[in-house]
Amino acid sequence: MRELVAIDLPAGDEFVATLLKIWDSGNAALPLDQRIPQVARINLVASLKASKVVDKHGTTTKLAESEPVDIDDALVIATSGSTGSPKGVVHTHRSISSAINITGSRLNCSGDDHWLACISLAHVGGLSVVLRALHFKSKLTITERADRPTIDLALDSGANMASLVPAILHTVDISRFKTVLVGGSQSLDFLPPNVIATYGLTETMGGIVYNGTPLDKVDIRIGAESEIEVRCESLFRCYRNGFDPKTPDGWFATGDLGEINEGRLKVVGRKDDLINTGGYKVWPSTVEKTIRQLEAIQDVVVAGTADKKWGQAVTAWIVLQPGVDNFDLKVLRAHVRESLPDYCAPQKLYIVDRIPKSSLGKVLMTELPMIHE
Repeated sequence: MRELVAIDLPAGDEFVATLLKIWDSGNAALPLDQRIPQVARINLVASLKASKVVDKHGTTTKLAESEPVDIDDALVIATSGSTGSPKGVVHTHRSISSAINITGSRLNCSGDDHWLACISLAHVGGLSVVLRALHFKSKLTITERADRPTIDLALDSGANMASLVPAILHTVDISRFKTVLVGGSQSLDFLPPNVIATYGLTETMGGIVYNGTPLDKVDIRIGAESEIEVRCESLFRCYRNGFDPKTPDGWFATGDLGEINEGRLKVVGRKDDLINTGGYKVWPSTVEKTIRQLEAIQDVVVAGTADKKWGQAVTAWIVLQPGVDNFDLKVLRAHVRESLPDYCAPQKLYIVDRIPKSSLGKVLMTELPMIHE
């Protein structure tokens, strides 16, 4: 019986060695994000029915309630969704190999590269760096941090390729990298020439669209209600509970909305994020971009909250810059109305100390109401 083995290890050579050992044994791996609490890791392992856990002490703990994996299954990756419990995405050796090959082809990867893996190996963005380097026999530096001193040190040692999250991009000097992949960067106004904005999901084993252009052997179409649908060999087999949402001819509805102009994909936002207020549709990202223009605002997130009159109210949570004590809703509304329709102006405002985010920088929407209650 082939098993699902959870890897409860920090990023590093031991993590990679453990992953390869699991695969050599014919089993599948479940990487655990070291930045989430231990209780959450325990619950995740239980919900995804792993058979054992390998920890940083080298101890292997067997679990009572588990479920086997199929013969070609290689990974179960927990989604980093911001609106609910993570789902287990099952990838096969075939889907992983396809992802490595199509990205490697577009990036002209070779053994001369030196990859820096500095984002979580429990998610496809970070893990793909490791797998790509192993496949192309590139030099690989793995770090647990993604701050300026760590990245500068890697650059000094010859690193020239990396994957980063948008939040890191503006805090470090990336000019010395040959290529930097940045996921979730559609909202960024400007990207340096060595940065590639990638679009992909856990279900696609990472980026399948680079700077708006699909990779080779990747099909993209816009389905009902502007939802992005994809079809490629790097798509997952199913979710851990056995549910396979793909159509019989292999299309997967992503839950993202977008449009295609002259062969280039533009991602507008998540289907679930769209705010319907009084019959008008509002994209949170558009309102957030406008609010960030205000010097008093350090961080912001916009979402729809239940409202008896409007159905949903455009609601903003803001973090103020140091030294700014308060901010008036009327001022915020007036600023937004200068560039957007009146219905886009927030109807509710909460001033908070922080915006709760995942280890990948995604806003944890389910935790927002807890901040101000």
